[in-house]
Formats: sequence, structure tokens, C-alpha cells
Amino acid sequence: MYGLIGKMRAARGQRDVVMDVLRASTGALPGCLSYIIARDPADADAIWVTEVWTDAESHKASLQLPEVQAAIAKARPFIAGFEFQVETHPVGGFGLADGKTG
Repeated sequence: MYGLIGKMRAARGQRDVVMDVLRASTGALPGCLSYIIARDPADADAIWVTEVWTDAESHKASLQLPEVQAAIAKARPFIAGFEFQVETHPVGGFGLADGKTG
């Protein structure tokens, strides 16, 4: 499995707008096992996104989907920046299949 954990910053006061766009665009994405959007309780403009994919290629391919491209374009004016992103290799957990694929 392939995972990403990232923190993005919405423009001041626009966090809910960005989260609404993210939620609306995270339907059935091929290879996506989990896509969690969370508020940062200590920062009114920060958004955490935790993703689990079957593999890195599925994640990369998702970025080319028309619905994902449209969501990026719609959210872009309300995003102030990205603070960081880390890559992980999930091995399983509640809600995920046993990750014996590497």
C-alpha cells in the first residue's frame, strides 16, 4: 500500500470551502482505499489529508482524472499553500485490508 499525509493551508476563513471541494471530489477513485479530510483543532486555516492507495501508481493516475483536475481548479483560489507532505507505507489497520503487498 501507498500512503500520504499532508497539511494544507486554506486562505484565511476559507477552510470550509476547501474541505467541501475535497469532500465532493473524493468519490470512488480507482485504487483509493481511504481518503480522510480533517480540521486542525489548533489552526483555523489548516487541513490535514490522510490517504491510502493500493500503490503509488494509482495515486499518480488519479491526479489526471477529469473530476480531480476540476476539483483542483475549483479549490486553487481558496488554498494559501501546502505546509508539508510525507509518504508512508501503510501495513493495515482498522478499515484497511491486510497490507501484505509490500
